[in-house]
Amino acid sequence: MGRELSDEQRRRLDEVFGDVLPETTKDEREPDPEPEDWYERNKPPHHGQR
Repeated sequence: MGRELSDEQRRRLDEVFGDVLPETTKDEREPDPEPEDWYERNKPPHHGQR
């Protein structure tokens, strides 16, 4: 445990298993826009304005 993987080992693991865990945690990334914003931007015209 605690053993660091070489670049080749990490590349091979990513190739076989994919990127399972993100490189950063949620609190290290920019916040997502509010879910309501997405709905407002993608609302069909026949649903009217607020």
